[in-house]
Amino acid sequence: MDVELKYAARGKSACLKNLDDLLEDTNLAGLVELRVALNEMLGSERNYELLERRELRPRRVYRLRFGNDRGIRSLVVKRMELATAQRNQLAITRWLPAIGLVESAPALIGVAAARNGQCVWHVYEDLGDSTLDGDRADRERVKTAVELIAKIHTRFAGHPLLPHCRLYGGDLGINFFTANVRDAIRNLELLRPPTIELCSENADLRDRLLLRLYSLLDEQPSRLEALAEFGGPETLLHGDLWRTNIFVLSTSRGLEARLIDWDHAGIGPVSYDVSTFLVHFPEHDRAWILDAYRAAVSRAGWQLPAACDLNFLFETAECARFVNWIIWPAAALLTDRAGWGYETLAEVERWFEAMRPVLPEADLERVEVPQ
Repeated sequence: MDVELKYAARGKSACLKNLDDLLEDTNLAGLVELRVALNEMLGSERNYELLERRELRPRRVYRLRFGNDRGIRSLVVKRMELATAQRNQLAITRWLPAIGLVESAPALIGVAAARNGQCVWHVYEDLGDSTLDGDRADRERVKTAVELIAKIHTRFAGHPLLPHCRLYGGDLGINFFTANVRDAIRNLELLRPPTIELCSENADLRDRLLLRLYSLLDEQPSRLEALAEFGGPETLLHGDLWRTNIFVLSTSRGLEARLIDWDHAGIGPVSYDVSTFLVHFPEHDRAWILDAYRAAVSRAGWQLPAACDLNFLFETAECARFVNWIIWPAAALLTDRAGWGYETLAEVERWFEAMRPVLPEADLERVEVPQ
């Protein structure tokens, strides 16, 4: 039975359900503070009752639906480390409003910090299930998302808050590439006796990854030069433009996009965001999506480089993200002897081997001039 009908069937005599056991089975930190915040937001005088709890992302994000005789209210709660919570809050309450895009992210309506400082819970408005995730790309919905991404990129370029974004976000430019490569090399070089014993198979894996990393380190000057010539100005980046992080809603004003999960927001060239966005679409859709982005930024006077140059910038961003995944399993092997570390390193090697140009070869010479 639908939760709305279930609540109606109980009638107005239904009493307020205590939140003392909310998410108790998860054993997560900060639950007491979250329950207090929810009680304050909902208000016991309104006789709200918890109707449904749904896990959206493991041990991190939950949809909570409450009801009373006036209707249903749906909220999303998300648990984060302190730095990540601060970055999300700044993006939603300061950075986006500074460029007139306050409605481009879900409204943050509550914050609850664990007393021990271990985590922070955010309470957001529920945007529903209208993400761009799916097998087929609806052109109008994708173009709506592209328009928002382009607005964020063009409006924040040269903004006085960029240093603030770098301080509380991250640097996703060439420094991200270089630092990741050096850190990954350092950890892999330590994966050898007497620090740790490796079987021949894992030693070979380490050596193959190191060979690839040293090659990337040698390429750093050429990638720096390409970013300097073709990367454009630094701007605010979402940093994690998976389709599941992009919502397109039908409103009275038409289609509108929202971006969630600003966990990895930072500063850098637009190629970092655009490559992440494009690789999560089928290859045959990437050319027209890039054309839509090219047209959107052209209205701000920007001109993107040719596809072949963009591919090199996209490759730099992809390699930096892959390399970042090497650092942490290698560290886990060194500090905790975590058995999953070798499996993850092998998976990253497969990512490198399967990597192809973001823009298919057939489209390398295809550059459309926006109208």
